[in-house]
Amino acid sequence: MRILVIGASGQVGWELVRALPRLGEVVSTARNEGADIVLDVCDLEQLERTLETVNPDVVVNAAAYTAVERAENEPELAMRINADTPRTAAGWAASNQARLVHYSTDYVFDGTKSEPYLENDDPAPRSAYGRSKLAGDEAILASGCAATILRVGWVYGARGSNFLLKMRDLMTEHHTLRIVADQLGAPSWCRMIAGITARVIEASDEEGGVYNLAPTGTTSWYGFAEAIRDEFRMTCELKPIATSDYPASAYRPPNSVLDTGKIKRTFGVELPEWRELLRDCSREMALATGESLE
Repeated sequence: MRILVIGASGQVGWELVRALPRLGEVVSTARNEGADIVLDVCDLEQLERTLETVNPDVVVNAAAYTAVERAENEPELAMRINADTPRTAAGWAASNQARLVHYSTDYVFDGTKSEPYLENDDPAPRSAYGRSKLAGDEAILASGCAATILRVGWVYGARGSNFLLKMRDLMTEHHTLRIVADQLGAPSWCRMIAGITARVIEASDEEGGVYNLAPTGTTSWYGFAEAIRDEFRMTCELKPIATSDYPASAYRPPNSVLDTGKIKRTFGVELPEWRELLRDCSREMALATGESLE
């Protein structure tokens, strides 16, 4: 099996390159050097040429425009990366009998539902980022290719730009931080996402479609920040605030909790609790830097 990972320098992409080799040959692409192929996903002709050259059995698209705030001012760029790129990949996959794995987001929902979101709940994105991701989902499903869309949210890891790394920096620099406490979700370590992706690809006889992917448990950004502070033995004081007290140009869903019953039933996976994942990630980071969390 030959697997093409698009966006290998991102949080999830970096983990995919390390999780997927047990399934076959992995070819990676990234915008800058450090991958097998340098690819600008905004260049759709280059993307098509890369697909033709590699001729993969499975395409995993981990490339995405994820700057939620900036997307409000760059909606065309967000749409190019989050909709046009997966549309191109899906079209090639449909014509060449290849499978496509793609990552969606909780932001396709408005977050006003009181219960966890199911895969078939009506999407209602209220941000440019959410609209661009939904357009990508719809393009893939309309292509007719064999596609699995994994809907994720609150992704973090030891690399890139994410809430965990931002909090560690801010807690080092400040004695007190104000953190939003009325948005709910489940923090997802990118390594877990990559590992479940490998399981999905391995189960080649399973039906495609949309699957929610998140760890068990629910917290707020404030609760996540508290867990980060405690896990890394920091002393910053945290104060809970409402979303309305935090200035932002992009709408944030108050409820990003995803029902994961479908993916557990279909692929027989056990999803860990979010605090357990944070603990594992923090230990991994400590080992990499020689720090001690004991």
